[in-house]
Amino acid sequence: MAVARIPHLLLLTAFMVGAEAPVQAAEGDTPERFSVLLTYGDDKCPEPEGDEIVVCAREPESERYRIPKPLRKTEEELAADRSWTSRVEQQDEISRTTRPGSCSVVGTFGFSGCTSAAIRRWFEERRNAAE
Repeated sequence: MAVARIPHLLLLTAFMVGAEAPVQAAEGDTPERFSVLLTYGDDKCPEPEGDEIVVCAREPESERYRIPKPLRKTEEELAADRSWTSRVEQQDEISRTTRPGSCSVVGTFGFSGCTSAAIRRWFEERRNAAE
């Protein structure tokens, strides 16, 4: 049995010695510090300290308190895109869940709202089948 354990101990020792070398090399390197900043108007870019690298991007003063461009909404819905009837139907459908008569397990009129929802679905299915 002692003979069978020796190769295992040699392998274990080899792995342990090999694992320590990269850790020691990584500890010897000092990481550099990078700072990427946005400056607005006439603001000065801060001076780097030690081996720090400072990168400044300049924006106009008018952009200082605005929402960043990638986060701004760009989609604008035009009134000409949809009919008035379509807009009213969409608003009715959106607000249906907050009004009495909504089909919900909590809140007012949940029982009658579920019946109304079933009747609306039935009429819609009949209308679609007729087309």
